[in-house]
Amino acid sequence: MPRTEFSVATIDGQPALRIDARASYGNLVHPLTLPADAGPLQLAWRWRVERFADGSDLASKAGDDTALKVCALFDMPLARVPFFERLLLRFARSRSGENLPAATVCYVWDRLLPAGSELRNAYSRRVRYVVLQGPTTPLGAWRSERRDLAADFLRVFSDEAREVPPLIAIAIGADADNTKSESRAYLSDLNLGNL
Repeated sequence: MPRTEFSVATIDGQPALRIDARASYGNLVHPLTLPADAGPLQLAWRWRVERFADGSDLASKAGDDTALKVCALFDMPLARVPFFERLLLRFARSRSGENLPAATVCYVWDRLLPAGSELRNAYSRRVRYVVLQGPTTPLGAWRSERRDLAADFLRVFSDEAREVPPLIAIAIGADADNTKSESRAYLSDLNLGNL
């Protein structure tokens, strides 16, 4: 499968990460080792979408593509994961050789769903989407975001967790593999800090 392309670009006179998906899938993952007393964290960034993957629809497997997602990966204890999903996660970890996260919150800019929508990934309940920008947001325009990671985690994983597990990574991704289409987006000023 082709990989999503990540490159450094200058847009509006500012440096940015350019993300091009062409029937591809890919993530940039930045592992974290945070002290236990790191305190409540917020994630901030600026982003813009130039083009959505044609036919993308996060509510379906056939359309599960996004021009840009910013994700927080959490080390939720396996005991909190429902039994069948725990088995699938253990299998996926053994097959991939990676310590895949048990809970991921992905912030997305979607072409169909309105801002404020929340849903589970069509392939895995271990990933939950929070739509921050929707179809009424103009393409090609920068938008700034600032998110309280603990509050978002507890809301979207309220069916499984009552406390926030350690944050283990931040990921940026885009894909157009399901729709066999193309998308382009930009990301800038990504910052993780205390509230």
